[in-house]
Amino acid sequence: MPTDYISGGGIVLLLLALFIIVSLFLGVRIVPQAQKYVVERFGRLRVVLGPGINLIVPFIDTVAHKVSILERQLPNTRQDAITTDNVLVQVETSVFYRIMEPEKTVYRIRDVDAAIQTTVAGIVRSEIGTMELDEVQANRARLTERISEAIKFVVDDWGIEVTRAELLDVNLDEATRKAMLQQLNAERARRALVTEAEGKRRAVELASDGELYAAEQEAKARRVLADAEAYATGVIAEAISKNGLEAAQYQVALKQVEALTKVGEGAGKQTIIVPAQALDAFGDAFKMLGGRLPGGRD
Repeated sequence: MPTDYISGGGIVLLLLALFIIVSLFLGVRIVPQAQKYVVERFGRLRVVLGPGINLIVPFIDTVAHKVSILERQLPNTRQDAITTDNVLVQVETSVFYRIMEPEKTVYRIRDVDAAIQTTVAGIVRSEIGTMELDEVQANRARLTERISEAIKFVVDDWGIEVTRAELLDVNLDEATRKAMLQQLNAERARRALVTEAEGKRRAVELASDGELYAAEQEAKARRVLADAEAYATGVIAEAISKNGLEAAQYQVALKQVEALTKVGEGAGKQTIIVPAQALDAFGDAFKMLGGRLPGGRD
């Protein structure tokens, strides 16, 4: 009998110890750093467990969802959109997001990725539908910012944070691409013609400036020569007024002598033919020069 009692008591203690161990095992939850646990009690939300050691009521509380809070990237998607100038474009987008409030995500939306992709497609079509093609091409950064802001506002009720939404590429259909290529080539040809015309105009302006500068320099030279001639004439006139006709004859004779001297200085001219009037001019000049030289006779 005692043996049976001891055996019965040992079994109870063993079962009690096993119950305690199982309760501790079920009541202690160690949550990894990159996850959050959603705990339910009798099918209703009770609490969200953060990273670390957490305690729950065993056999009553259960971990219903284990949600990763790491940033996720949706697969790149393409969707068609029509601009205000009726151009069909195909837009490629990329979205990154994180689950910030798992209690909203697991109870308000079934397929998070599909919901975000559908939302992004609708917002992209709506935003591009308010812009022309040139605006889409030129303001891609601003368009990406507007799409990102719109997505963040929509997904806030799902407990999701959109960390980045990018507009990767804007593709055109073949007909539109050919038309734009023709327009681009025409614009390049126009710019080439304009550049050539501007170059010719500039060349004409520079040539005119050069001719004007040459004319101005020639006029300045003529003015200097005229001033020199006027000065020389004034000097001669003053000498004539002071010394009479003899000074004028002296100047004429001196010029004649200088001219004949230059003729004789030419290369290969050992023989000089001098007119008779030139000999008379030499004689007159030497006579007058002799009178001017010291010791000469009048």
